[in-house]
Amino acid sequence: MDLNEYFQSYENYFWEWETDEDIAGDSGYHDNNLISIPGVGAIAYRPYVMEILKELQPQGWPPFGALLMVLYAMQEGYTDFVTPLKHTAGFHSIGNFDFTADRSIEFLEKLKSLNKVYKQGQNRIVLLQTLFQDGHNRMAPGKAEMILTIYYKRPQMLAASAEKKYAGPSAINRDLSALDLLNDKFPTIQSIVDAMRDHIDEPELDDEVVAEETNIETDKDFIQQLIEEPKTFQVGSLIKRIWSGLRIPMKHLSPGEQPIGGISDMANKGDLHRMLLSEFANEDDVFMNRVANNEVLYIQREIPPEENIFERIILIDTSLRNWGTPKVMAFASAIAIIRHPKAHSKCKVFALGQAGLPISLDTPEKVIENLNQVSPVLEVSEALGKFFNQEHPEKDLEVFFITHQENLVDEKIRKVIHENRDRLKFLITTTSDGELNFYKHHKGARKHIQKIKLPLQELWANPPQRKLKANTVNGKKTDLPQNYPILFPTPSNTIAQFLYEGEFYILSSKKQLLKTYLSDNYYDRNSYDYYKTYHGCEVLMEDISVKPRGQFALAKNKKQEFILCQYQPDKKLISKLNLNTKEYSELNVTGLNIPNAFHLAYFGRSFYLHQPLNSSLYKINLEGNVSVESVFNDDREIDKNIAKAETEVAKLNRSGMKIISNFNRIGINENNNLVISGNELSRVYENSLNLYKNRFTVKILAEQNKNKFTFQDGSEVITDPRGMLTFKSSNTGIPTFYIPSTEYGFLALSSSTEYGGSEYYLPKQTLLKVKTLDEMYSQYLTAFIDQILDYGA
Repeated sequence: MDLNEYFQSYENYFWEWETDEDIAGDSGYHDNNLISIPGVGAIAYRPYVMEILKELQPQGWPPFGALLMVLYAMQEGYTDFVTPLKHTAGFHSIGNFDFTADRSIEFLEKLKSLNKVYKQGQNRIVLLQTLFQDGHNRMAPGKAEMILTIYYKRPQMLAASAEKKYAGPSAINRDLSALDLLNDKFPTIQSIVDAMRDHIDEPELDDEVVAEETNIETDKDFIQQLIEEPKTFQVGSLIKRIWSGLRIPMKHLSPGEQPIGGISDMANKGDLHRMLLSEFANEDDVFMNRVANNEVLYIQREIPPEENIFERIILIDTSLRNWGTPKVMAFASAIAIIRHPKAHSKCKVFALGQAGLPISLDTPEKVIENLNQVSPVLEVSEALGKFFNQEHPEKDLEVFFITHQENLVDEKIRKVIHENRDRLKFLITTTSDGELNFYKHHKGARKHIQKIKLPLQELWANPPQRKLKANTVNGKKTDLPQNYPILFPTPSNTIAQFLYEGEFYILSSKKQLLKTYLSDNYYDRNSYDYYKTYHGCEVLMEDISVKPRGQFALAKNKKQEFILCQYQPDKKLISKLNLNTKEYSELNVTGLNIPNAFHLAYFGRSFYLHQPLNSSLYKINLEGNVSVESVFNDDREIDKNIAKAETEVAKLNRSGMKIISNFNRIGINENNNLVISGNELSRVYENSLNLYKNRFTVKILAEQNKNKFTFQDGSEVITDPRGMLTFKSSNTGIPTFYIPSTEYGFLALSSSTEYGGSEYYLPKQTLLKVKTLDEMYSQYLTAFIDQILDYGA
């Protein structure tokens, strides 16, 4: 199966390739960048699917259609996999082929009902790996790796796959049977959780029965909590100012008669028994004249007000147009409506992006969590239309829609708003300079009811200083990922280095298995450059149980598991360790009288104890427990290959870097540069980033909690002794970014999407957009430091 066959789309099938012209494709190829279900909605963008396939490559790939439906079932919000699967199965059931999708749908329903904590972040990858481990119709890892390599070199080849073909019985059977077998393999939702349990650190889930709160915080206390928390200060500081000018009715009465006494109860029409007694004091002629001309006054019956029966819902636009300051204002407006002192009815809140997701804004923690929600779409007309037409078609709704002012001129948004103006009662728009506009739909027409201009600079001028809790100092160490979007610096202290099937591996002194690579230009002296030839590494395995002594060789068995072979000449001991399963076996070879000049090496699916020009070899098996046999070296082919491998591996000798692994102090010096353990992070040369010894006074220090350093504004620097720094700003508009921690070398700065700096840290295969380091420095590091300095002012 080649690239086009694996990604092939079919006629009358449950998925297809599409092109979203508003979103740039990866690898410079912008067509066919979206995979969707015909007539239902999007599954995922192509770059995301390729990243998933990259994670699944070591264990092989499941059928593409089965993987797509699993990804779709893991989405939050509205999903419909029943209709497309049943349509596909029914359409292709012809003659002797009778397909049914019932078992597949049953499994996808289980996946949909799985707690969302197992479908987020790294747990999502673990879930996919668990489901498709040794799955049906699985593509071999080597073949999957080859397809990935071809794709990243020539992504335009997908154009052929996007042209739909007739789906033969094998295509539909391949996808449905994979899902059917998953349904059999995981009969319950709990069975999926149990299978994942060994691979993840399961978070503490809230109990199903929540204890009733005895101390209820008032709204004032809640707003004060938002103001005192640096991460929600910007939202909290706007709420009271919005309250002071808000003219939206907080509690509607029934639209019928609502008089409760006074002059407003009087009218010139009514029943005779409700006529005012004072009218009878007039002369008869005058009285009759007033009656004839409808001038007499009547009093109406007092009618008690009725509560509004409409359900109030707030929709917050989280698209790219409403990101940054407008989004902060949108959340502040929503909380102002929900927590208004005169508001008594409950509100539901939805974040609109690619779909409508219900969110909660009841606690500062929930506000922080949902402020980070951002959708890659430019506008939310599709999600807004689906909300009214499919998810909430009922009429008794009172909907608030909060979006950016620019969206009112977008044709798609205007169309959806106009079609649903009877239920979309209020429209609130935001701008980047602090302006809020409130509109009301009444009898089919939109009316501008008020404008509030928020003095953002004044309201945000005195942010709070961060207060650490008493138990923070001795808290838990912050968890670290196995790898980052960029490479680690390669350590200079190693136990062994290997070349296996053209790839370079390192067994570090910290007992990690690392993978690295060299650039293709190391034979060209004219373009030779240390930071272009050598590169950093990624971590494959950690905490390897091995003693750093003797000789080592590395290979993969038939299951593509790493096997580390070790030979200790002084003890005459040969051992093998499966790095994936931790299986270990050893053999004492004292009786073989192996000379000390023999060295351990790998060649042709076996390990060998080998000496150049010696006709005798000792062969060690790759599969199973350790066994050794003496063989005759007649063709000398093994001598040539081992010598060549040793020459190639020797090229790694200069690739190591001096890594800063002991972090004791992080702060900002008088030059407004970050100081990391006595080293200043600055630009010594043009378009470069370096760590050199700090010679200036440190004016702001971060508080240390294990491997996390926190500034007063809430910004964090998380240290990794393997040579990486993670920067998380308290300003949600600054994405998380990473910088390696090595002394006296050119560094790099990277987010999850953009990269700048030395090529040494750039992965061999990456979707990162490369920019100049000056751009990255200004956009990320300078903004990070300015945020801290502004809070400390």
